[in-house]
Amino acid sequence: MDSMASAPGKAILFGEHAVVYDKPAIALAINKRATITIKESHKDYTSIKSDNIGLEAIISPETGLKLKKGEIGILNYILKALEFYHDSKPIKIKLEIEIPIGAGLGSSAAVTVATIAALDKYHKRKTTLPSIAKRAHKVELEVQGAASPLDTSISTHGGLIYLNEEKKIDQIKGDLKDSLVIGYTQSEDTAKMVKLVKERMERHPTIINHIMDAIAHTTKKAKKALETNDKECLGELMNINQGLLDAIGVNTRSLSDMIYTSREAGALGSKITGAGGGGSIIAYSPNRTRKIIETLKRKGYNAMKADPSKKGVIIEH
Repeated sequence: MDSMASAPGKAILFGEHAVVYDKPAIALAINKRATITIKESHKDYTSIKSDNIGLEAIISPETGLKLKKGEIGILNYILKALEFYHDSKPIKIKLEIEIPIGAGLGSSAAVTVATIAALDKYHKRKTTLPSIAKRAHKVELEVQGAASPLDTSISTHGGLIYLNEEKKIDQIKGDLKDSLVIGYTQSEDTAKMVKLVKERMERHPTIINHIMDAIAHTTKKAKKALETNDKECLGELMNINQGLLDAIGVNTRSLSDMIYTSREAGALGSKITGAGGGGSIIAYSPNRTRKIIETLKRKGYNAMKADPSKKGVIIEH
């Protein structure tokens, strides 16, 4: 039985890195998706292919994994999902992805969620959104070593969400239409950046713990600003959150340049979104998105409008 599922990427508005230490975070699904199509294979091996990113691999019972083209990166998430949730029968998997890889925009979570949902449909398993999110988080933990449930939750459920200290997810209201720009470069590996922050925490526990607490307070106040549509406050809080991310060592020269370029072009607030070390920034700029995109592109950066997506994972019927 053929199956298809897609899931959106994400942008973290507040709380990245702190969320790993059980602090709250705010994230939204964006209108860029990863789509997994699964078909029965008439060969004696499983094939995985993506024309978008130049990826081709086969998994044979005799020789194991053979990477014919591309990099292992995102493939690790598909492989781990297959290990956990597939019975090893040969299948053909096609990945189509609109989300930039390695830019901190949830590409691995989207691919993981879409793969699990497509496998559930292929195997005719009854499934629920909480189950997909939980299993996708398990895959990310296995691949990355440390991961919060935020990315997989937002990719599964869609919308704008607040993840509290108890890891409970609430959909929240906020008018972010025509207000967000993402600028991006290639990033460091998420696991590497999480490890960097963990090591800094071990060297300076009191200082870093205070910074994480400050990020948490910023996130909680940002939730209220979103719910009351206080644009000026929201932008200011983004800039405060960025200063705290600077302090834990995840900024880079290129990210900083994109952040200040966006502010100078009219953004009310701008900050890293995701793990940092490269990757992406998000600029909050109600009704000024075009100018900021053009300004970032003139400086040689990739930039795109990030419209919120109310839809999370979609399983095609």
